[in-house]
Amino acid sequence: MITEKSITDFIYREAELLDTMQWDAWLALFHASGRYWMPLEWQQQDPVLQPSLMYEDLLLLKVRVERLAGERTFSQKPKSRCHHLLQAPTITACDPANGLFKARTSFIYTETRGDVLERYSGWASHDLIESDGHLKIKLKRIDLVNFDAPFGNIQLFM
Repeated sequence: MITEKSITDFIYREAELLDTMQWDAWLALFHASGRYWMPLEWQQQDPVLQPSLMYEDLLLLKVRVERLAGERTFSQKPKSRCHHLLQAPTITACDPANGLFKARTSFIYTETRGDVLERYSGWASHDLIESDGHLKIKLKRIDLVNFDAPFGNIQLFM
């Protein structure tokens, strides 16, 4: 049975997989119809009819992961690395009877490559579903505090 603790553990595990570059294990956390969304505007409601920093389905996520893992990806020499510092997730919905699980987590994210260090702050919202007894990401939404700032290339995943 899915509990608030299992949701929290799932979110911490996802960050660990990203920080240790276990890309295939991270992709396996997504439902087949899962999405990764980074809105361009504060409280943006529509990822399709409004521009977003990122709005990727599982296929696009796989393409990005293949690029990151590729030996011939010269933009990743040296490789980017990241670190997630998470506040304890707030469970906003835990309804096993209806398969509804949601959480929101404040974070500080650091990404580095060579001598360049970028830091971002914001909130990660997870909409999760149960699939074969396991939690899967239906939607991961990243709301940055400074969403309207000019950004360099965000190489990895927050």
